[in-house]
Amino acid sequence: MKKIMTLAAVLATTVALPVFAQDGLIGIDRLDDRIDDITDDARDDLARGDDSERFSPNGVVQGLRGSAALTASGASGNTDTGELSFAGRLTYGVGDWNHLIGFAGEYGEANGVQNEEEFFAIYEGSRYFNQQLYAFGTGRFEYDGFDTNERDAFLGGGLGYRIVNTSQMAWRVQAGPGVRYIEDQLGNDETEAAGIASSRFFYGINDTVSLTNDTDILSSSADTVVTNDFGVNFKMSDTFSTRISYRTDYSSDPLPGLRSTDNTVGVSLVVGF
Repeated sequence: MKKIMTLAAVLATTVALPVFAQDGLIGIDRLDDRIDDITDDARDDLARGDDSERFSPNGVVQGLRGSAALTASGASGNTDTGELSFAGRLTYGVGDWNHLIGFAGEYGEANGVQNEEEFFAIYEGSRYFNQQLYAFGTGRFEYDGFDTNERDAFLGGGLGYRIVNTSQMAWRVQAGPGVRYIEDQLGNDETEAAGIASSRFFYGINDTVSLTNDTDILSSSADTVVTNDFGVNFKMSDTFSTRISYRTDYSSDPLPGLRSTDNTVGVSLVVGF
C-alpha cells in the first residue's frame, strides 16, 4: 500500500521589522507568502474537523456565501516548472432548502512534461422535511489525467437521515441511486446504473479533543470507489490546534500497474503567540 506522510507545522509570529527589510534579495516578502500558504492549508485541514454545521438543523448556513481562489507560479533555470490551481465554493440556504456548488482544478508541468491535470465540480441540493429527515440530489464530475478513470461523472439523489444531532455527537447518513459515466485512460467508456452512500460522524470527547470519520462510497458494475477520512482533533487553546488524519482511497478495479489502495497520513499544527 502507498503511504504518504505530510506535515504542515506552522509557527506564526509577529516581529517588528524595519521597513527596508521588506524588499531585496534578503527581504521577507517571499517567505511571508510561503508562510501564509502553509498556514492557510493547515487551518483549512483543522476546520474540517471543527464543522459546526455537522449538528445544525440544516446542512449549510442560511443565506448566500461563497469564496474563490486562484494561484499560479512558474520557474525557469535549472528546472522549468509551472503550476496553476483554482477553487471556488458557493452555498445558499433558504428555509428548508440548501444548495452547494463547488469546483477545483490543478495543472502542473516540469521541464515541459505535464505531471498533473485534475478538475472536480459538484452540485448538491437538499430539502429538509424535519431536523432529521431530508432528500438530496447531487451531480459530480471528476477529471484526472493520471488516474485509472480519466473521467468519472455521477447524477443521482436519495434520502438522508441525522441519526444523532447534538453538539457533542453528530452522525448523518445518506444514500440513493443514480447514473454513472466512466471513461478510463484507454478511452473505454460506459454509462450504467450506480449507487452512492455517505456517512458523516463527529464526536466531541471534551472541549479539547474530538473525532471525525467521513466515508463516501460510489459503486457501479465497472468498479467501486471508497474514500474514508478519519481524524483526531486537538484544540488545546485558541492559539494551539492540531489535527491528525488517516485517509484511505480505494478502487476495486485499478488499471494494470496501479495499486487499488492509497493511504495518506496527515498532521496539521498551528501555533501562535
